[in-house]
Amino acid sequence: MVIAQIPSLEIKAIVGLGNPGPTYAKTRHNIGFLIVDALADAYNGSWQSKNNMETCSIVIHDKKIMLVKPMTFMNDSGKILPFLSKQGIKQENILVVHDELELPFGSIKFKFDGSAKGHNGLKSLMACGGSNFLRLRFGIDRPQNRDDVPDYVLAKFKESQNNIDDKINQAVLTITQYLS
Repeated sequence: MVIAQIPSLEIKAIVGLGNPGPTYAKTRHNIGFLIVDALADAYNGSWQSKNNMETCSIVIHDKKIMLVKPMTFMNDSGKILPFLSKQGIKQENILVVHDELELPFGSIKFKFDGSAKGHNGLKSLMACGGSNFLRLRFGIDRPQNRDDVPDYVLAKFKESQNNIDDKINQAVLTITQYLS
């Protein structure tokens, strides 16, 4: 992971994208939730429900970070932006963690700005505030048939739980390194 090629931003919030409820808990589309849950666990955070989201405050390298899981379903993730704005968190202070079809399983890449590439959670965030935010793209592979994408992203991982946990831990380490 080459972190030097992305801008050095003051991250104040990490938003994990996913869908609420047990039906979606361990699906590919919920990797953002799984990664921010792992961050909360690693830094002894506890979640509170607020309006249409769950939030958790942690400290990484002496920096206070708000973790956020929108509880609006993926297509309405942008509805959390007014709350973050009221907290003094601008869009350029947000790291969004999401699933990425264009990357092999477990690949992790940062990206700043750019298009949503069909990702409805990113589309919602951009519609509510623009694209001026950092992303951690977590690879989930892509099905061969484009028509299978909606079912594919909402399906459970085919990889072993140990492999998934290892990749999630790698994402947590990558985020921690970026914030140092």
